[in-house]
Amino acid sequence: MNITIYPSTAKGTIKAQPSKSMAHREIIAAMLSSGTSEISNVAFSEDILATMDCAKTLGAGIDQMPDSLRIAGIAGSRPDQPVDFMCRESGSTMRFFMGIAMALGSHARFFGSDTLLNRPFQVYEEICKKQGITFLRHADHIEIDGQLQPDTFEIPGNISSQFISGLLFGLPLLAGDSSIHLIPPVESRSYIELTLRALRDFGILVRTDGDVLSVPGQQAYRSANLSVEGDFSNAAFPEALNLFGGKVTVTGLPQDSAQGDAVYTKHFESLQKGAATVDLSDCPDLGPVLFAVAACLHGGDFTGTKRLQMKESDRGRVMCEELAKCGVETIMEENFIRILPSALHAPKAELSGHNDHRIVMALSVLLTRIGGTITGAEAVRKSYPGFFDDLRELGIQYKIMD
Repeated sequence: MNITIYPSTAKGTIKAQPSKSMAHREIIAAMLSSGTSEISNVAFSEDILATMDCAKTLGAGIDQMPDSLRIAGIAGSRPDQPVDFMCRESGSTMRFFMGIAMALGSHARFFGSDTLLNRPFQVYEEICKKQGITFLRHADHIEIDGQLQPDTFEIPGNISSQFISGLLFGLPLLAGDSSIHLIPPVESRSYIELTLRALRDFGILVRTDGDVLSVPGQQAYRSANLSVEGDFSNAAFPEALNLFGGKVTVTGLPQDSAQGDAVYTKHFESLQKGAATVDLSDCPDLGPVLFAVAACLHGGDFTGTKRLQMKESDRGRVMCEELAKCGVETIMEENFIRILPSALHAPKAELSGHNDHRIVMALSVLLTRIGGTITGAEAVRKSYPGFFDDLRELGIQYKIMD
Protein backbone atom coordinates (compact mmCIF):
# COMPACT_ATOMS: atom_id res chain seq x y z
CA MET A 1 0.00 0.00 0.00
CA ASN A 2 1.32 3.43 -0.97
CA ILE A 3 0.10 6.61 0.68
CA THR A 4 0.48 10.21 -0.45
CA ILE A 5 0.33 12.72 2.39
CA TYR A 6 -0.37 16.39 1.70
CA PRO A 7 0.89 19.30 3.79
CA SER A 8 -1.73 19.85 6.47
CA THR A 9 -2.13 20.79 10.12
CA ALA A 10 -3.52 18.44 12.75
CA LYS A 11 -6.24 19.40 15.19
CA GLY A 12 -8.44 17.32 17.45
CA THR A 13 -8.58 14.65 20.13
CA ILE A 14 -7.87 10.93 19.81
CA LYS A 15 -7.64 8.09 22.30
CA ALA A 16 -4.23 6.53 22.92
CA GLN A 17 -3.65 3.10 21.47
CA PRO A 18 -3.46 0.32 24.07
CA SER A 19 0.13 -0.45 25.04
CA LYS A 20 1.50 -3.24 22.86
CA SER A 21 4.26 -3.84 25.39
CA MET A 22 1.84 -4.39 28.26
CA ALA A 23 -0.62 -6.40 26.18
CA HIS A 24 2.13 -8.90 25.24
CA ARG A 25 3.04 -9.35 28.88
CA GLU A 26 -0.48 -9.58 30.24
CA ILE A 27 -1.59 -12.12 27.61
CA ILE A 28 1.43 -14.29 28.42
CA ALA A 29 0.91 -14.09 32.19
CA ALA A 30 -2.78 -14.93 31.72
CA MET A 31 -1.78 -17.91 29.54
CA LEU A 32 0.46 -19.26 32.31
CA SER A 33 -2.23 -18.83 34.98
CA SER A 34 -4.80 -21.14 36.47
CA GLY A 35 -8.39 -20.09 35.90
CA THR A 36 -9.67 -17.53 33.44
CA SER A 37 -8.45 -13.96 33.01
CA GLU A 38 -10.13 -11.08 31.24
CA ILE A 39 -8.02 -8.42 29.56
CA SER A 40 -9.77 -5.35 28.17
CA ASN A 41 -8.61 -2.45 25.98
CA VAL A 42 -6.64 -4.64 23.57
CA ALA A 43 -5.66 -3.53 20.05
CA PHE A 44 -5.20 -6.49 17.72
CA SER A 45 -2.04 -5.49 15.89
CA GLU A 46 0.01 -8.08 14.01
CA ASP A 47 2.40 -8.45 16.95
CA ILE A 48 -0.38 -9.05 19.46
CA LEU A 49 -2.01 -11.58 17.14
CA ALA A 50 1.34 -13.41 17.02
CA THR A 51 1.46 -13.61 20.83
CA MET A 52 -2.14 -14.85 20.90
CA ASP A 53 -1.31 -17.56 18.35
CA CYS A 54 1.66 -18.73 20.41
CA ALA A 55 -0.42 -18.78 23.59
CA LYS A 56 -2.95 -21.00 21.83
CA THR A 57 -0.10 -23.25 20.70
CA LEU A 58 0.69 -23.97 24.35
CA GLY A 59 -2.96 -24.81 25.03
CA ALA A 60 -4.48 -21.56 26.26
CA GLY A 61 -8.12 -21.02 25.41
CA ILE A 62 -8.65 -17.53 24.01
CA ASP A 63 -11.99 -15.91 23.25
CA GLN A 64 -11.58 -12.69 21.31
CA MET A 65 -14.10 -9.87 21.60
CA PRO A 66 -13.94 -6.54 19.70
CA ASP A 67 -11.44 -4.99 22.12
CA SER A 68 -10.91 -7.57 24.86
CA LEU A 69 -9.84 -11.15 25.53
CA ARG A 70 -10.96 -13.97 27.81
CA ILE A 71 -8.03 -16.33 28.41
CA ALA A 72 -8.21 -19.77 30.04
CA GLY A 73 -4.70 -20.45 31.30
CA ILE A 74 -2.61 -23.61 31.06
CA ALA A 75 -1.74 -23.60 34.80
CA GLY A 76 1.80 -24.93 34.27
CA SER A 77 0.83 -27.83 32.02
CA ARG A 78 3.54 -28.90 29.60
CA PRO A 79 3.10 -29.99 25.99
CA ASP A 80 3.86 -33.67 25.41
CA GLN A 81 4.47 -33.15 21.69
CA PRO A 82 6.86 -30.87 19.77
CA VAL A 83 5.32 -27.43 19.28
CA ASP A 84 5.68 -24.85 16.51
CA PHE A 85 5.50 -21.17 17.45
CA MET A 86 4.52 -18.87 14.59
CA CYS A 87 5.97 -15.50 15.64
CA ARG A 88 5.41 -13.54 12.40
CA GLU A 89 7.64 -10.43 12.76
CA SER A 90 7.37 -10.00 16.52
CA GLY A 91 10.70 -10.02 18.36
CA SER A 92 8.93 -9.73 21.71
CA THR A 93 6.80 -12.78 20.96
CA MET A 94 9.74 -14.95 19.90
CA ARG A 95 12.08 -14.03 22.73
CA PHE A 96 9.39 -14.22 25.43
CA PHE A 97 8.19 -17.65 24.30
CA MET A 98 11.72 -19.00 23.95
CA GLY A 99 12.27 -18.39 27.67
CA ILE A 100 8.92 -19.99 28.49
CA ALA A 101 9.53 -23.00 26.22
CA MET A 102 12.88 -23.69 27.91
CA ALA A 103 11.26 -23.46 31.35
CA LEU A 104 8.53 -25.89 30.28
CA GLY A 105 11.09 -28.27 28.77
CA SER A 106 9.37 -28.13 25.40
CA HIS A 107 10.78 -29.32 22.10
CA ALA A 108 9.95 -26.16 20.20
CA ARG A 109 10.45 -24.64 16.77
CA PHE A 110 10.19 -20.89 16.31
CA PHE A 111 9.19 -19.52 12.91
CA GLY A 112 9.21 -15.89 11.80
CA SER A 113 10.24 -13.47 9.07
CA ASP A 114 13.79 -13.50 7.74
CA THR A 115 14.45 -10.19 9.49
CA LEU A 116 13.30 -11.62 12.81
CA LEU A 117 15.29 -14.83 12.50
CA ASN A 118 18.42 -12.81 11.76
CA ARG A 119 18.18 -10.82 14.97
CA PRO A 120 20.63 -11.65 17.79
CA PHE A 121 19.82 -14.60 20.08
CA GLN A 122 23.24 -15.10 21.66
CA VAL A 123 21.95 -14.76 25.22
CA TYR A 124 19.72 -17.81 24.86
CA GLU A 125 22.31 -19.65 22.79
CA GLU A 126 24.87 -19.28 25.56
CA ILE A 127 22.40 -20.38 28.26
CA CYS A 128 21.46 -23.44 26.22
CA LYS A 129 25.10 -24.34 25.63
CA LYS A 130 25.88 -24.07 29.35
CA GLN A 131 22.90 -26.22 30.36
CA GLY A 132 23.06 -28.79 27.57
CA ILE A 133 19.88 -27.62 25.87
CA THR A 134 19.67 -27.92 22.08
CA PHE A 135 19.65 -24.57 20.26
CA LEU A 136 19.84 -24.88 16.48
CA ARG A 137 19.44 -22.27 13.77
CA HIS A 138 17.82 -23.59 10.60
CA ALA A 139 17.09 -21.77 7.37
CA ASP A 140 13.49 -20.97 8.28
CA HIS A 141 13.27 -21.52 12.04
CA ILE A 142 15.10 -21.86 15.35
CA GLU A 143 14.87 -25.12 17.27
CA ILE A 144 15.11 -25.45 21.06
CA ASP A 145 14.89 -28.76 22.92
CA GLY A 146 15.60 -29.29 26.61
CA GLN A 147 14.72 -28.38 30.17
CA LEU A 148 16.00 -25.19 31.75
CA GLN A 149 17.41 -25.69 35.26
CA PRO A 150 17.49 -23.19 38.13
CA ASP A 151 20.69 -21.20 38.03
CA THR A 152 22.36 -17.84 38.44
CA PHE A 153 22.13 -16.17 35.04
CA GLU A 154 24.57 -13.37 34.22
CA ILE A 155 23.08 -11.25 31.44
CA PRO A 156 24.61 -8.16 29.80
CA GLY A 157 22.40 -5.21 30.62
CA ASN A 158 22.96 -3.52 27.26
CA ILE A 159 21.27 -6.20 25.16
CA SER A 160 17.56 -6.46 24.40
CA SER A 161 15.52 -6.60 27.58
CA GLN A 162 13.30 -9.16 25.84
CA PHE A 163 15.75 -11.92 26.83
CA ILE A 164 15.51 -10.88 30.47
CA SER A 165 11.72 -10.75 30.29
CA GLY A 166 11.58 -14.19 28.66
CA LEU A 167 13.57 -15.62 31.58
CA LEU A 168 11.43 -13.75 34.11
CA PHE A 169 8.31 -15.39 32.69
CA GLY A 170 9.86 -18.87 32.76
CA LEU A 171 11.95 -19.01 35.93
CA PRO A 172 9.02 -18.98 38.41
CA LEU A 173 7.91 -22.33 36.90
CA LEU A 174 11.17 -24.11 37.74
CA ALA A 175 11.61 -26.45 40.71
CA GLY A 176 14.25 -24.28 42.43
CA ASP A 177 15.19 -20.66 42.93
CA SER A 178 17.11 -18.65 40.33
CA SER A 179 18.56 -15.19 39.97
CA ILE A 180 19.40 -12.87 37.09
CA HIS A 181 22.48 -10.67 37.51
CA LEU A 182 22.44 -7.76 35.08
CA ILE A 183 25.90 -6.67 34.00
CA PRO A 184 26.04 -2.84 33.77
CA PRO A 185 25.31 -0.71 31.93
CA VAL A 186 21.64 -1.63 31.98
CA GLU A 187 19.62 -0.20 29.07
CA SER A 188 15.85 -0.42 28.49
CA ARG A 189 15.33 -0.96 32.22
CA SER A 190 11.82 0.43 31.83
CA TYR A 191 10.82 -2.64 29.79
CA ILE A 192 12.05 -4.90 32.58
CA GLU A 193 9.87 -2.90 34.97
CA LEU A 194 6.86 -3.50 32.72
CA THR A 195 7.48 -7.25 32.95
CA LEU A 196 7.85 -7.11 36.73
CA ARG A 197 4.57 -5.21 36.93
CA ALA A 198 2.76 -7.82 34.84
CA LEU A 199 4.21 -10.60 37.00
CA ARG A 200 2.98 -8.88 40.17
CA ASP A 201 -0.48 -8.47 38.68
CA PHE A 202 -0.63 -12.24 38.18
CA GLY A 203 0.73 -13.20 41.59
CA ILE A 204 4.42 -13.80 40.83
CA LEU A 205 7.10 -12.60 43.25
CA VAL A 206 10.46 -11.30 42.01
CA ARG A 207 12.80 -9.64 44.50
CA THR A 208 14.96 -6.83 43.13
CA ASP A 209 18.20 -5.55 44.64
CA GLY A 210 19.85 -3.12 42.26
CA ASP A 211 20.94 -5.12 39.24
CA VAL A 212 20.05 -8.50 40.78
CA LEU A 213 16.63 -10.08 40.19
CA SER A 214 15.86 -13.03 42.50
CA VAL A 215 13.12 -15.39 41.31
CA PRO A 216 11.78 -18.08 43.65
CA GLY A 217 10.78 -21.29 41.90
CA GLN A 218 7.58 -23.34 42.15
CA GLN A 219 5.36 -20.28 41.90
CA ALA A 220 1.86 -20.39 40.45
CA TYR A 221 0.46 -17.67 38.21
CA ARG A 222 -2.99 -16.50 39.32
CA SER A 223 -5.67 -15.26 36.94
CA ALA A 224 -6.50 -11.55 36.87
CA ASN A 225 -8.91 -9.11 35.29
CA LEU A 226 -7.36 -5.88 34.04
CA SER A 227 -7.28 -3.24 31.34
CA VAL A 228 -4.28 -2.52 29.12
CA GLU A 229 -2.94 0.98 29.70
CA GLY A 230 -2.44 3.52 26.92
CA ASP A 231 0.73 3.38 24.83
CA PHE A 232 3.28 6.19 24.94
CA SER A 233 5.36 4.70 22.10
CA ASN A 234 2.57 5.20 19.59
CA ALA A 235 1.20 8.40 21.14
CA ALA A 236 4.48 10.11 20.28
CA PHE A 237 3.61 10.14 16.57
CA PRO A 238 0.34 12.14 16.66
CA GLU A 239 1.66 14.33 19.50
CA ALA A 240 4.69 15.23 17.38
CA LEU A 241 2.29 17.10 15.10
CA ASN A 242 1.90 19.69 17.85
CA LEU A 243 5.48 20.81 17.15
CA PHE A 244 4.42 21.97 13.68
CA GLY A 245 1.42 24.11 14.64
CA GLY A 246 -0.98 21.28 15.42
CA LYS A 247 -3.39 21.14 18.35
CA VAL A 248 -3.59 17.42 19.14
CA THR A 249 -4.72 15.91 22.42
CA VAL A 250 -4.13 12.21 23.12
CA THR A 251 -6.30 10.88 25.94
CA GLY A 252 -6.00 7.66 27.93
CA LEU A 253 -2.30 7.85 28.82
CA PRO A 254 -1.59 6.78 32.43
CA GLN A 255 0.02 9.19 34.87
CA ASP A 256 2.03 6.53 36.72
CA SER A 257 3.28 4.35 33.87
CA ALA A 258 6.64 2.56 33.87
CA GLN A 259 6.81 2.90 30.07
CA GLY A 260 10.20 4.37 29.20
CA ASP A 261 8.84 6.01 26.04
CA ALA A 262 6.82 8.43 28.17
CA VAL A 263 10.02 10.50 28.00
CA TYR A 264 9.09 11.65 24.49
CA THR A 265 7.47 14.82 25.87
CA LYS A 266 10.78 15.84 27.44
CA HIS A 267 12.70 15.13 24.22
CA PHE A 268 10.16 17.06 22.13
CA GLU A 269 10.63 20.09 24.36
CA SER A 270 14.42 19.87 24.03
CA LEU A 271 14.33 19.57 20.24
CA GLN A 272 11.85 22.42 19.97
CA LYS A 273 14.24 24.74 21.84
CA GLY A 274 17.26 23.96 19.66
CA ALA A 275 19.68 21.31 18.43
CA ALA A 276 19.52 19.18 21.58
CA THR A 277 21.46 16.01 22.46
CA VAL A 278 19.18 13.02 23.08
CA ASP A 279 20.20 9.64 24.51
CA LEU A 280 18.16 6.79 22.97
CA SER A 281 19.64 4.01 25.12
CA ASP A 282 16.45 3.54 27.15
CA CYS A 283 13.97 4.54 24.43
CA PRO A 284 15.22 3.18 21.08
CA ASP A 285 11.69 2.94 19.65
CA LEU A 286 11.44 6.74 19.78
CA GLY A 287 14.43 7.11 17.45
CA PRO A 288 12.57 7.43 14.13
CA VAL A 289 10.01 10.01 15.28
CA LEU A 290 12.69 12.04 17.07
CA PHE A 291 14.81 12.04 13.90
CA ALA A 292 11.82 13.29 11.93
CA VAL A 293 11.12 16.03 14.48
CA ALA A 294 14.79 17.11 14.48
CA ALA A 295 14.77 17.27 10.67
CA CYS A 296 11.73 19.54 10.72
CA LEU A 297 13.10 21.81 13.46
CA HIS A 298 16.70 22.58 14.40
CA GLY A 299 18.51 19.28 13.94
CA GLY A 300 19.93 17.32 16.87
CA ASP A 301 22.52 14.87 18.14
CA PHE A 302 21.45 11.35 19.11
CA THR A 303 23.53 8.94 21.18
CA GLY A 304 22.82 5.29 21.99
CA THR A 305 21.76 4.60 18.39
CA LYS A 306 23.54 1.26 17.93
CA ARG A 307 20.52 -0.72 19.11
CA LEU A 308 18.44 0.69 16.27
CA GLN A 309 20.31 -1.56 13.85
CA MET A 310 18.50 -4.78 14.78
CA LYS A 311 14.88 -3.76 14.66
CA GLU A 312 12.42 -4.39 11.82
CA SER A 313 14.95 -2.42 9.79
CA ASP A 314 18.27 -0.75 10.52
CA ARG A 315 16.34 2.27 11.72
CA GLY A 316 19.19 4.73 12.02
CA ARG A 317 20.55 4.00 8.56
CA VAL A 318 17.19 3.93 6.75
CA MET A 319 15.98 7.15 8.39
CA CYS A 320 19.16 8.86 7.22
CA GLU A 321 18.54 7.51 3.70
CA GLU A 322 14.94 8.73 3.60
CA LEU A 323 15.73 12.11 5.16
CA ALA A 324 18.38 12.64 2.47
CA LYS A 325 15.60 12.47 -0.13
CA CYS A 326 14.07 15.49 1.63
CA GLY A 327 17.26 17.55 1.66
CA VAL A 328 18.32 16.65 5.19
CA GLU A 329 22.01 16.11 5.84
CA THR A 330 23.04 13.58 8.48
CA ILE A 331 26.19 12.13 10.03
CA MET A 332 26.05 8.51 11.16
CA GLU A 333 28.60 6.76 13.35
CA GLU A 334 28.52 3.44 15.21
CA ASN A 335 26.52 4.70 18.19
CA PHE A 336 25.73 8.27 17.18
CA ILE A 337 23.61 10.11 14.61
CA ARG A 338 23.60 13.84 13.92
CA ILE A 339 20.70 15.46 12.10
CA LEU A 340 22.00 18.72 10.66
CA PRO A 341 19.84 21.83 10.25
CA SER A 342 18.87 21.63 6.59
CA ALA A 343 16.68 23.17 3.92
CA LEU A 344 13.84 20.66 4.13
CA HIS A 345 11.96 20.13 0.85
CA ALA A 346 9.41 17.75 -0.64
CA PRO A 347 11.08 14.49 -1.73
CA LYS A 348 11.72 14.13 -5.44
CA ALA A 349 11.26 10.37 -5.15
CA GLU A 350 8.98 8.11 -3.15
CA LEU A 351 9.99 7.41 0.42
CA SER A 352 10.30 3.76 1.45
CA GLY A 353 8.70 2.38 4.60
CA HIS A 354 11.30 -0.42 4.71
CA ASN A 355 8.63 -2.81 6.02
CA ASP A 356 8.96 -1.07 9.40
CA HIS A 357 5.94 0.36 11.20
CA ARG A 358 7.88 3.04 13.08
CA ILE A 359 9.66 4.22 9.93
CA VAL A 360 6.32 4.60 8.13
CA MET A 361 4.79 6.57 11.01
CA ALA A 362 7.86 8.80 11.42
CA LEU A 363 7.94 9.60 7.70
CA SER A 364 4.20 10.33 7.82
CA VAL A 365 4.83 12.93 10.52
CA LEU A 366 7.54 14.48 8.34
CA LEU A 367 5.35 14.59 5.24
CA THR A 368 2.59 16.55 6.97
CA ARG A 369 5.07 19.43 6.61
CA ILE A 370 6.29 18.96 3.02
CA GLY A 371 4.07 16.38 1.32
CA GLY A 372 5.13 13.20 -0.45
CA THR A 373 4.50 9.49 -0.94
CA ILE A 374 5.49 6.51 1.23
CA THR A 375 5.61 2.98 -0.19
CA GLY A 376 4.85 -0.04 2.01
CA ALA A 377 2.64 1.98 4.35
CA GLU A 378 0.75 -1.17 5.40
CA ALA A 379 3.59 -1.86 7.85
CA VAL A 380 1.68 0.18 10.45
CA ARG A 381 -0.53 -2.87 11.01
CA LYS A 382 2.29 -4.36 13.07
CA SER A 383 1.65 -2.06 16.03
CA TYR A 384 -0.89 0.70 15.18
CA PRO A 385 -3.48 -0.57 12.68
CA GLY A 386 -5.61 2.56 13.03
CA PHE A 387 -2.77 5.06 12.55
CA PHE A 388 -4.00 6.53 9.27
CA ASP A 389 -7.60 6.57 10.51
CA ASP A 390 -6.41 8.69 13.43
CA LEU A 391 -4.54 11.02 11.09
CA ARG A 392 -7.73 11.53 9.09
CA GLU A 393 -9.62 12.19 12.34
CA LEU A 394 -7.07 14.89 13.11
CA GLY A 395 -7.51 16.54 9.71
CA ILE A 396 -4.37 15.29 7.95
CA GLN A 397 -5.04 14.98 4.21
CA TYR A 398 -3.82 11.91 2.33
CA LYS A 399 -4.65 9.49 -0.45
CA ILE A 400 -4.14 5.73 -0.28
CA MET A 401 -3.14 3.78 -3.39
CA ASP A 402 -3.23 -0.03 -3.17
